Amino acid sequence: MTLCLSLLFLFTIQPSHSITTTTAYAADNSLQRIKDRGKIIMATSPDYPPYEFQVSKHGKSQVVGMDVDIMKQVAKDLGVKLVVKSMSFSNVLVAVETGKADVAMSGINPTPERRQSVDFSKIYYNGGQSFLINKTDAGKYTNKASLAHKIIGAQTGTLQYNLAKSKIPGAKVKGMDKNTDLVLALKTHKIDALGIETPSAEAYVKNDPDLKMIKSGYNLNKNDTGSAMALKKGSGTLVAAINKSITKIKAKGLPNQYLAQAGKYMKVNTHNTSMMHYWTYFAKGIEYTLIISAISVIFGVLLGTILALMRFSKSKLLHAISIAYVEFVRGTPLMVQVMFVYFGIGIVVNLPALLSGIIAVSLNSGAYVEEIIRGGINSVDKGQTEASASLGLAKTDTMRFVVLPQALKNIWPALGNEFVSLIKESSIVSIIGVTDLIYQLNIVRADTYRGVMPVFVAMIIYFVMTFILTRVLNYFEGRMKHAK
Repeated sequence: MTLCLSLLFLFTIQPSHSITTTTAYAADNSLQRIKDRGKIIMATSPDYPPYEFQVSKHGKSQVVGMDVDIMKQVAKDLGVKLVVKSMSFSNVLVAVETGKADVAMSGINPTPERRQSVDFSKIYYNGGQSFLINKTDAGKYTNKASLAHKIIGAQTGTLQYNLAKSKIPGAKVKGMDKNTDLVLALKTHKIDALGIETPSAEAYVKNDPDLKMIKSGYNLNKNDTGSAMALKKGSGTLVAAINKSITKIKAKGLPNQYLAQAGKYMKVNTHNTSMMHYWTYFAKGIEYTLIISAISVIFGVLLGTILALMRFSKSKLLHAISIAYVEFVRGTPLMVQVMFVYFGIGIVVNLPALLSGIIAVSLNSGAYVEEIIRGGINSVDKGQTEASASLGLAKTDTMRFVVLPQALKNIWPALGNEFVSLIKESSIVSIIGVTDLIYQLNIVRADTYRGVMPVFVAMIIYFVMTFILTRVLNYFEGRMKHAK
């Protein structure tokens, strides 16, 4: 009897916690999902040498750096292929949270705030914190205390940004999305210093004679300030497998070897920094910019026309939908719309970055085109519709053959302006890693350490594209004016 009671106690009470743990572990299929798929997707912001940056190898742009090499070894240990997705730093953790990527690696510090949103691997490298300053200010800024009440630059959303705000008295912190922009701001004296991790600071100093590095002097917890991989919450099995691989990588001293290799890439990078040497980058950027703009124009006009016709419909529902759509789209920034389509809708449907960009830009353009078309229809004299009715034309035929052709003549300049604006506004898709002209511009800037010249080249390219489009639009406008 006692034995039976003991067995009953063991099977019904004591194992309950173990059963729960086992069930939770079984529910976590993060590692098995990666192995079944045969690839692991890494999100990164390749503007942070020597951790991750882009170089030209065999005529193609590739992401290299210590983080990439470490992730390649992890992928090898897991027996899968590595796929690298480039995007802005502010989006790498979002990509993990929404399932666009399995791992985020971009010199990410596992701060307590970030641990609330994602899981972290163990620290794979701890490089410390430093400041970059302009070499002309070397005698003025020598330590953290000398930067009090100065303008400190840091990448938005990073540990360096928060440290500058909390640990430098009176500092005005200026955040930007890309370190290439911050380095340019530093070299042009827009900021006094740039908070950055020591390996990156050393890499910039070795390759740019206009910069100098000083130690930060921060007293920090290494567990919060080292670099770690970020993964989606609940990825316990995958984290465990990655930690095992990191332990092996650190035991072999591979991070320092990878840093040395990254340094070699950077030296090669500065061998030829002429803009002609990078013409293929700009050409690829032009190609993607024109693809996005052309497709978005077509779908934007189609959507805008449908919305305009809905606006004039006698159906109160269609009328309300058209107004609501236009007001909502015009009331939200295009950048937010791009991120929502890529990350938000991406939770349900995994859309590629290029397709997400085209959809977002098309949906945005449709709202503005609708207002242009609506204005054009209202500009047609009411006598035209009355005359059509007297001739027995149906309302649909009146709209198709009488109103819309005249409206098109009236709105052509405004419509053309929307087309021109679309070429420039489509540049926002670079934040989700679409290789348009702005994306390629940032690659060239990171590659050459030249801040102004790539921007100037991109500006000229945009001008040429819009100038040619304007001339084409003016030609058709002239044809319309002379048409009977």
